[in-house]
Amino acid sequence: MRPDRDGGYTGPFILPLEYAQSKRWSELPDNPVVPRLLGSKYWNRFIDDVFASVLPKAEMAGIVMAFGDADYFLYYNDVNNFEARLIIDKPGNYVVAETIDFAEFIQRARPVMEEFLSRDGIDERRLLFDTGDAGAYSLPFVYIDRDVPVAIFLRHSPARREGSIASKGYQRAQTYGHVAQSHLGGCFSRPVSSMQRLFFVAKDAVVETTTPNWLSTLESEPIPELHVGPGMDLGQWEAQIDNITGRNATRGTIDYLIDGKEFFIRFIDAITTATSSVDMRTYIFDNDDFAAQIGELLRRRSDEGIDIRVLLDGFGTIIATGTDDESQPEEHQARASVRQFLEQDSGIDVRQSTNPWIVAGDHVKTTIVDWTVAFTGGMNIGREYRYVWHDLMMELQGPVVDLLSSEFNSAWAHAGPMGDAAYLFSRLRRAKRANADIGYPLRLLHTRPGDAEIFRVQRAAIRNAEKYIYIENAYFTDDAMLYELAKARRRGVDVRVILPLVGNHGPINQSNALAANAMLQHGIRVFMYPGMSHVKTAVFDGWACLGSANWDKLSFKTNKELNVATSHPEYVEELLERVFTPDFEQSVELLEPFPERWSDHLMEILADYIL
Repeated sequence: MRPDRDGGYTGPFILPLEYAQSKRWSELPDNPVVPRLLGSKYWNRFIDDVFASVLPKAEMAGIVMAFGDADYFLYYNDVNNFEARLIIDKPGNYVVAETIDFAEFIQRARPVMEEFLSRDGIDERRLLFDTGDAGAYSLPFVYIDRDVPVAIFLRHSPARREGSIASKGYQRAQTYGHVAQSHLGGCFSRPVSSMQRLFFVAKDAVVETTTPNWLSTLESEPIPELHVGPGMDLGQWEAQIDNITGRNATRGTIDYLIDGKEFFIRFIDAITTATSSVDMRTYIFDNDDFAAQIGELLRRRSDEGIDIRVLLDGFGTIIATGTDDESQPEEHQARASVRQFLEQDSGIDVRQSTNPWIVAGDHVKTTIVDWTVAFTGGMNIGREYRYVWHDLMMELQGPVVDLLSSEFNSAWAHAGPMGDAAYLFSRLRRAKRANADIGYPLRLLHTRPGDAEIFRVQRAAIRNAEKYIYIENAYFTDDAMLYELAKARRRGVDVRVILPLVGNHGPINQSNALAANAMLQHGIRVFMYPGMSHVKTAVFDGWACLGSANWDKLSFKTNKELNVATSHPEYVEELLERVFTPDFEQSVELLEPFPERWSDHLMEILADYIL
């Protein structure tokens, strides 16, 4: 780290040990830098002083600190020596007590260091601490130049794991093979669900094509002032949802995990401390450097006796692994097959959901640990979700986890060799009750082939809303919902939508621009989030609905999706305070429409039916 002009800190700087010179020098440079080497006893005393107020020393706990693109777990081992490990290598009997911002740590550590050196009579300006740390990803040395000032951590890089490396040709072969399996193999093991999907995909396409866009019919109606008064009656609304879905709410607790730093640190902590099982269902398990670390963690836990099942969406994972990520380190060698990487020489059981008729996918993201803790929301397993994008996950406990376990078991059975038959038996089996009846009313809402439940419930929420509707979503292409939002605004409802300034799909960006223009025209306030927001959440007069579903036709009608909904005041207020309030503040309100081109309308059609 080093201070910048604004008084903050840039860095941290982490270099592999062979960074400057991989071969032995034949002769020394003219002006070599010769720091004073301070042994591990100095480092341990120094780090004791720095961490005296923050690092647990005898509670089987440690802290997490982000060193650039690597999250480290810092702790005192069983003989009270300081150790630094990547969080994925955290000892299973330790828990994360706190996450510390590294810039704040440096500001705190620098005066402590100067006092420590002065106390020991150390006057040298350039120092090299030997930390005593060892092993892959360890930080064995820290170089400090007190005049610049700058601190550089030297890291042991692990040996590269052998295996086939991704290539464009191999990616194409995987894609063609998966398409063939989804249609040919799927017709034998999943004949009912395959034909059901074909029927509903075709029906929805015909209905959407022949249904006129009614937005133009609203243009003659005035846009009124905002409604003053209470919102909808949430008790009556919950009873209405019972009628729409045909079932009552369950119960549980929610902890919101905002962005990759909060989610993945908690997620990894839960997996490293798991005692029996990890069931993961994800649309994308990428082959970038961060996803590889998660994969290695799962492999290690499997070797340690934890039962691990991973259910991938075939198309989502194959397409994602064939896409280059500009933020990925150049030296990373991406694996050709995520499934092979996870299964080879490990006890992990991997299944891959098929994608009949190409457009139908399993977009659900859930991970269940020891049948008692569940994570769900919008994040896949990949570098952009950890380091780049704005996103949201939830940690759930209570009876709602039993339902999520049942959902996973059904999806797992359906992806297996027995297909439809196994799915039927799984659905007939009564869900296990493994969790205490704790928490507050929560609901699981779904999109399944032929059942657009998330769409129907949110459309009803729009129609019932009287005071406000706040939505944040990256994929906003459903004309029917735009029409409902425009009607709500003309009832005096305060409708606000947050879109990413730059999304991850070109056609979606163009379609979002047209949607934003239409919303502006009908009095809806549109906010452009700086960067990519992958958050998928909405609040209607105190009722929240969030999870995996986008506001597009794929999520509303075609894909498998899962959202969590609640009107519990504490959870809704926290969502407003921690997500919507800061995101509105960071975003720029759109006051003028985007320029429109004829190609944008063509891309809107493409986005409606394919993306």
